[in-house]
Amino acid sequence: MADEKEPKEKKQAKPKPEAAAESKAKAEGGAEPKAEAKPKGEGKSKGEGKPKGEGKPKGDAKGKAEGKKKKGGGKEAGAAGPAIGEAEPPARVPRLREHFEKNVLPELMKRFSYKNPMQVPRLKKIVVNMGVGDALVNIKVLDAAVGEMATITGQKPSIRKAKKSIANFKLRAGQPIGCMVTLRGARMYEFYDRLVNVALPRIRDFRGVPSKSFDGQGNYTLGVTEQIIFPEINYDKVEKIRGMDITFVTSAETDEEGQELLRLMKMPFRQR
Repeated sequence: MADEKEPKEKKQAKPKPEAAAESKAKAEGGAEPKAEAKPKGEGKSKGEGKPKGEGKPKGDAKGKAEGKKKKGGGKEAGAAGPAIGEAEPPARVPRLREHFEKNVLPELMKRFSYKNPMQVPRLKKIVVNMGVGDALVNIKVLDAAVGEMATITGQKPSIRKAKKSIANFKLRAGQPIGCMVTLRGARMYEFYDRLVNVALPRIRDFRGVPSKSFDGQGNYTLGVTEQIIFPEINYDKVEKIRGMDITFVTSAETDEEGQELLRLMKMPFRQR
């Protein structure tokens, strides 16, 4: 029993005089608080801290933004594209199309006594076809021909394949043997303009194109023996001289109307 009473006496032991003095001082409030450090918000109170925009006022920010706009104004003014929300400017009309509407159309109406301008024959499309028989032996030759035609016409050509197998020519159906381009609209008029005014006059001893190559329905086909007559082709890079067929498809019903249309469109027919 003596052993059990000893721990109780230890628990009920009186506090030391120093601890009692400290607790008494705390109760009376004479001593300083335990942590003399400033409270959390004392050093930087909400009111004392700088506001977000105090260092750089709004006026200065606006001035800089205006300065940037002025600097970029030259780029915006010189940009070719329209601003967002504005309509795009109309594309340039080919000069041969303007020539047709202003000069050719009234002349054909007088010549053939058309009552309605929609009866006047027009140029529908131009088909450029190039045969590459060497592609049966070396397929890379066809790639060069495709590149040259794309340079001449400004449009990627489609590769044409054989429809039938011919044993005498060692040809099988499905083999690529040529390329073709169909031009319409502005590209058609641009190609026609370059052909008539630039390419054909570069032919050696040129005296005009034949006038007997119509098919009976107003369509005209012209054969060109060399692709180097076009100024877009670099003669030093040409591997082989190739020819091409150029067909002008019109809405004319007779050869006479088709020939008159092309003549007024500056096609240099051979004079008899």
